[in-house]
Amino acid sequence: MMNGAICETGNRKIAAIFPGMGYHKDKPLLYHSGKLVRELGYEVVYVEYHDLPQKILGNLKLMREAADMAYVQAEEQLMGLKLSSQDEIIFIGKSIGTFVAARYVREYGLPARQIWYTPVEATFSFESENVIAFIGEADPWSDLKVVKDKAGKMAVPLYTYPDCNHSLESGNVLADVGTLQDVVQKTAEFLSGKTKTRL
Repeated sequence: MMNGAICETGNRKIAAIFPGMGYHKDKPLLYHSGKLVRELGYEVVYVEYHDLPQKILGNLKLMREAADMAYVQAEEQLMGLKLSSQDEIIFIGKSIGTFVAARYVREYGLPARQIWYTPVEATFSFESENVIAFIGEADPWSDLKVVKDKAGKMAVPLYTYPDCNHSLESGNVLADVGTLQDVVQKTAEFLSGKTKTRL
């Protein structure tokens, strides 16, 4: 085990998972997407954050501070993995983790495919390619209209889910299981090349 990032296997295909604040690797979206990429033969690396500001919803200053802190921590944890020498790279982000992943790809010029679960608006400030995104229509962390507009301009396939919050949950357990299944299915199709993205 490494400090922060947790490495599991050893090959030239790597998937890094960037959590949200309080939405860690054992939560449904990240747990199942982690299992999926592992089944596809990827080495899985879990990024972790520590001591980020709390209760930041609606406070742009604190949100930016938390995002910057998370990025620095991710950068430290991924150092030494020689990502640029990997044959295939997948970055899976949740919430603030989508911002961290997109920024990392841009700053290091990595040819990574990205999966954005409930991206925050700031994630779209990094022009990205080969991305798929998912968001709930009742997500309090992002303006759905803004996210749709930015995704459209970047040609990012964006899947939306009625009544779902920032965890892609509605409160109806059976409906939420169906949403999770749909998200994982679309994620699998993206990873198999069946989803058209801008390249």
